[in-house]
Amino acid sequence: MGAAQVHPSAVVDPGATLGEDVRIGAFTLIGPEVEIGAGTIVGPHSSIHGPTRIGRENHIHGHAAIGGEPQDKKFAGERAELVIGDRNTIREFVTINRGTGDGGGITRIGDDNWLLAYTHVAHDCVVGNRCVFSNNATLAGHVTVGDHVILSGFVGIHQFCRIGAHAFIGMGAFVNGDVPPFVMVAQDGYGRPRGINAEGLKRRGFDSARTSAIKRAYRALYVSGDSLADARVRLAEMAQGSEDVRAFLDFIDAGDRPLLR
Repeated sequence: MGAAQVHPSAVVDPGATLGEDVRIGAFTLIGPEVEIGAGTIVGPHSSIHGPTRIGRENHIHGHAAIGGEPQDKKFAGERAELVIGDRNTIREFVTINRGTGDGGGITRIGDDNWLLAYTHVAHDCVVGNRCVFSNNATLAGHVTVGDHVILSGFVGIHQFCRIGAHAFIGMGAFVNGDVPPFVMVAQDGYGRPRGINAEGLKRRGFDSARTSAIKRAYRALYVSGDSLADARVRLAEMAQGSEDVRAFLDFIDAGDRPLLR
């Protein structure tokens, strides 16, 4: 491990903290109250504004804009932060905004995520671990995204929506309601559920028994024709024998916005 390497054309504020072996590319701006963990690479022509904390071994590619003020007319300059975990890949022209005072004050990105070119993560969002956001995927403010979620290209998520763990949102879908864990959404005006993300679950080691239980839960909620109240009763019965169905049901019960159905 050695000292940080900063290109001569980069500007690093004296109030920033760079860990060991951090590399800062040409013409990049690092503002005050920015902390960058060991081994992180920041490409050329990027900007990182504070208060922002970035963990270890991230790779931020060129022209990314990280930690900018939230795009919210109610923001009045109050202290708000961005926290990014470890080993994330953040590609060209990605924008990630800090939080707002009314929204908890923090935008959070977990570990091991891939945010591809032109992705936007708005203020007060919370993103889990090992997610993939394809090109031009956009989160409006206050969105919560679970672990292992895949957003395909040009996906748009409405503010305050929640996307459950292992969900898959197909290309170009606009999501204006909560998406339960494991569900796959395809474009139809606003995105609509189109089955479970079976291939993704298989890749992550879900065996046939777990996947079958999730499929039964999906059918109860989306195929049976039951009302949400009746479907919830059936899910509660199924949840007694499946932790995955329990997670499915807990997600539904915790929602503030209408469920995407």
